[in-house]
Amino acid sequence: MGMKEVIERLIKEGYIKSDRVIKALLKVPREEFVPEHLKKYAYVDTPLEIGYGQTISAIHMVGLMCELLDLKPGMKVLEVGTGSGYHAAVVAEIVGKDGLVVSIERIPELAERAKKTLKKLGYDNVIVVVGDGTLGYPELAPYDRIYVTAAGPKIPKPLIEQLKNGGKLVMPIGKYFQELIVAEKIGDEIKIKKYGPVSFVPLIGKEGFQ
Repeated sequence: MGMKEVIERLIKEGYIKSDRVIKALLKVPREEFVPEHLKKYAYVDTPLEIGYGQTISAIHMVGLMCELLDLKPGMKVLEVGTGSGYHAAVVAEIVGKDGLVVSIERIPELAERAKKTLKKLGYDNVIVVVGDGTLGYPELAPYDRIYVTAAGPKIPKPLIEQLKNGGKLVMPIGKYFQELIVAEKIGDEIKIKKYGPVSFVPLIGKEGFQ
């Protein structure tokens, strides 16, 4: 089973529809981001353990989040929770050479591994930072898009502050029951749309779960 078959199914099931997302998913080699002993499952549409209690998201979830983010070439994007670096690579493919992905990871070993993989594959439009992602990365703010790959109790305030006016933020909210939300910043207002139940690791940090 290759990525092509997975994508055909995801299009049929309505997870992904835009050319940009389809192209990016086809281009990024997921097996490069998966631990050695799990490489045979690289193109099975399921989350996989990457160590330190973290996972690489299922392919449909990466695709869905990219669709909801409505990414365009040249955008500056903040990712909270680098993990394996796979999601960042897919986003980097979509925003292109003129775009930038700033990704924050709290576990140094994972950040280091992701950095190496991204560098090896030539994604020089991704910056991986070690830190508390719930505080964002003010140095390079504001961002056109922000997404969080772990579920928090609420949208961290610093992330709302670092989002451009008209920008969108995608993240799962909740502890036992989690829901994927899209927040759009319009002036001082935040408009929220909900996209159904999901299952993510908990967001740890000052503005996440302690």
